[in-house]
Amino acid sequence: VTMNLHPITESILKAKAERGLTWAQLSEQLGATDVWIASCVYGENSMLPAMADKLCGLLDLDRSARTFLTEYPIKGNSLGVRTIPTDPLMYRFYEILCVYGTSLKEVIQEKCGDGIMSAIDFTLSVEKVNDPKGDRVVVQMNGKFLPYRRF
Repeated sequence: VTMNLHPITESILKAKAERGLTWAQLSEQLGATDVWIASCVYGENSMLPAMADKLCGLLDLDRSARTFLTEYPIKGNSLGVRTIPTDPLMYRFYEILCVYGTSLKEVIQEKCGDGIMSAIDFTLSVEKVNDPKGDRVVVQMNGKFLPYRRF
């Protein structure tokens, strides 16, 4: 990964790579999803102390990593100063939002009412599906519907 990362994120990623561990293996060890664990490492979510201790133990990380992993983050900073991602894979999600965002909003609100999908009461998973025409990626977002309050 070649972006401006927090030094502790860099140290966690280095320790993970040195041990040849995958996010899926860490997921099994920690009892949380691979995507969520990665988001904590990138400073977008925070772990409870027990999970941070377990990860630090698995990767032989010091106390500063534990502190970083348990701090409440200011979200949305993992891309640094970029508003629009330049990495091709991340850009495709931006492109999906540009092309389908209004349609998603319209369909969600038609089915659920005037409101939003929560990114707090939320899960995100990624699956690889083998296909003879080329492997497929299935991204599932599952968020609680939050109706707008009228007052």
